[in-house]
Amino acid sequence: MDKDSNKATFIFSSVMVVVIAILLSVTAISLAPFQDKNIRIEKMKNILTSVSIPTETAGTEAAFNQYITKQIVLNNKGEEVAGSVAAFDIDLKKELDKAKTGKADEQLFPLFICNKDGKPFYIIPIRGKGLWGPIWGFISLESDMNTVYGVSFAHKSETPGLGAEIATEKFQQQFVGKKILDETGKFVSITAIKGGAKPDDTHGVDAISGATITSKGVSEMIKRTVNNYIPYFKKQEAVASTN
Repeated sequence: MDKDSNKATFIFSSVMVVVIAILLSVTAISLAPFQDKNIRIEKMKNILTSVSIPTETAGTEAAFNQYITKQIVLNNKGEEVAGSVAAFDIDLKKELDKAKTGKADEQLFPLFICNKDGKPFYIIPIRGKGLWGPIWGFISLESDMNTVYGVSFAHKSETPGLGAEIATEKFQQQFVGKKILDETGKFVSITAIKGGAKPDDTHGVDAISGATITSKGVSEMIKRTVNNYIPYFKKQEAVASTN
């Protein structure tokens, strides 16, 4: 066959496409376990960050197993659910989306309990929408199940210098010491307030200037997600009051 002919060129191109496709598939399959591990480590690190436990990547899993002493799966009534799904493996986005399709009674919510310096902290995963894409994170509560001990926020594509500021320590530090319940025990959540929260506002933080939609997204995801855990906390309070 004339190697300069159109037929030879077509055969050569076809063979190269098949070879490259096979190589890409093999590479993707071989890297998948490493990618999955990195995702799990990153999630562990974010959970620990919400309770002010910084870790290096190499020591993250050991620290997670040391401090996270219990992982619970709850239904939307605040009842613990025993099943085949581990709390760590629950896809919060899918669970929150069930409410949009009338399947709220099938929702499952993960709760992580940390023991640090002999005290329990309750860590709640949260997820919502920013201006350009999803935002997510973790909020930790002290043993009173009301006072915020710390938060860890992340985003996919918020604007640097504006919405992306939710991932900075400066913004997140505002949440420490805030309350999710009012004086009567009613859930009121925490709101990022445009123009700034008053100094004595225990339920408000300063919104990010120039990032109104992302700030509202943070407020919305905290209120919508944490509200699902209130029935469990109320049950725990009731149990504690009888002991």
